[in-house]
Amino acid sequence: MSGSVTLVGAGPGDVGLLTLKGRGAIETADVVVYDRLVSPEILALIPPDTRTINVGKASSNHLVPQEQINQILLDEALAGNHVVRLKGGDPFLFGRGGEELELLVEHGVGFEVVPGITSAISVPAYGGIPVTHRDCCSSLHIITGHARAGKPLEINFEALVGTKGTLVFLMGVSSLPQICQGLLDAGMAGDMPAAVMERGTTPRQRRISATLATLPQEAVAQKVESPAIIVVGKVCALAEDFDWFDKLPLKGKSFIVTRPKERAGTLSGRLRSLGAQVSEYPCIETVDITPCPAMDDALSRLSEYEWLAFTSPAGVETLWRHLRAQGKDTRALGGVKLAAIGAGTDRTLQTHGLQADYIPEVYDALHLGQGLGKLATGKVLILRAQQGSPDLTEALEQAKIEMDDIAIYTTQYENPQSAQLRQQIETAETWVTFTSASTVKGFVSSVGADADFSKVKGICIGAQTAQEAQTYGIATKVAQKATINSMVETILKENLEEPSWT
Repeated sequence: MSGSVTLVGAGPGDVGLLTLKGRGAIETADVVVYDRLVSPEILALIPPDTRTINVGKASSNHLVPQEQINQILLDEALAGNHVVRLKGGDPFLFGRGGEELELLVEHGVGFEVVPGITSAISVPAYGGIPVTHRDCCSSLHIITGHARAGKPLEINFEALVGTKGTLVFLMGVSSLPQICQGLLDAGMAGDMPAAVMERGTTPRQRRISATLATLPQEAVAQKVESPAIIVVGKVCALAEDFDWFDKLPLKGKSFIVTRPKERAGTLSGRLRSLGAQVSEYPCIETVDITPCPAMDDALSRLSEYEWLAFTSPAGVETLWRHLRAQGKDTRALGGVKLAAIGAGTDRTLQTHGLQADYIPEVYDALHLGQGLGKLATGKVLILRAQQGSPDLTEALEQAKIEMDDIAIYTTQYENPQSAQLRQQIETAETWVTFTSASTVKGFVSSVGADADFSKVKGICIGAQTAQEAQTYGIATKVAQKATINSMVETILKENLEEPSWT
């Protein structure tokens, strides 16, 4: 049975600019064939069991020739696979998408095209340049600045100058001097505002503003590299007033997020929306204990318990998977009261139609135990990780509350001994977010306990997490509340460069 091919435009780099339809195609693909300009954040959306093929292309340096890429798409589809061809920007705007479809059409292979947001419009927008403005121009022209090897640019500069519109040149960094000289020779004024924008829509974006006459020299002085686009026109003069991206508070800062992959999105998304460069590095994974006879026994006599306590969202989800496997739902919990260690755990309960009856003011095991010690008159059931904090049970024991403490999942460390991560933290100042003591242990396990952590600065969700980080020489700041929002507020309030880390 023949498969199919979906051409997906990945957009200019910012993962938030990937379309919903594009993301859906990526998540359901059997094979993903991708280019150099697809950002790591978008590649991270590819499911781990999906096969990937890197055909990355740079100017004059094709990892895989175009004809071979076309053949790969055909062969994979004929093998019965759903193939996603993931391309930077839009597949049909100087993306050679049409060439890749020709061979498929010839062999009767089904295909679909998912347009992408083009860098020709989005990158200027991120740099404060509206490509059209009523007071400046009435047209927009998108031109490839890439010439075939050994051949001159085939651009009608006289016609472009005559439009008096905004000109956007893609793939034109190496041809920048010829482009600017061509426009000057065709009669465009040398003081026409112009700009080159490097790595647009990503946290490493740079805008170099100049005039048409001075842009080539300025680009050389600033060591501009591809990927970059060139914008020429009166609209470029608006950049200083309209630039919003460079003013984001975390622009230029890099963070490593160590949360489990399934829960990293919220924190990563918040940091990216503030301009930060975010690398998701899930150092821990939660694994259900299956079978779990102790939990089966406790749930079979749930009426004996007054309270059911959860210390993490993972505990809620593990219980829920267990109930569903047995064909049960919320009714199985009967009249038992629910306690959650914090707002995040309560939100997870709410996704299943439940709500915590008690959440401590301070989101940690000690305060959860102390609170239940004052509220409980009957038995407490605790469903949590195998490596749970003893503070909870010790507080209940001190209050003479009867309990059953049952481990329903384990925490495993991922990415063991990453040489790349180790080099990064030992050579440059690195900000890392830690949402539990387990994420600290997982992070240390990934780079090796003997590494030099002196350049690592940890943003910690609570005091216990910070204490764990400090044992490895990691400087820390602690969020006022044990929530993701509070972690972000801490990052924004504190000067990350100041020496007051503990």
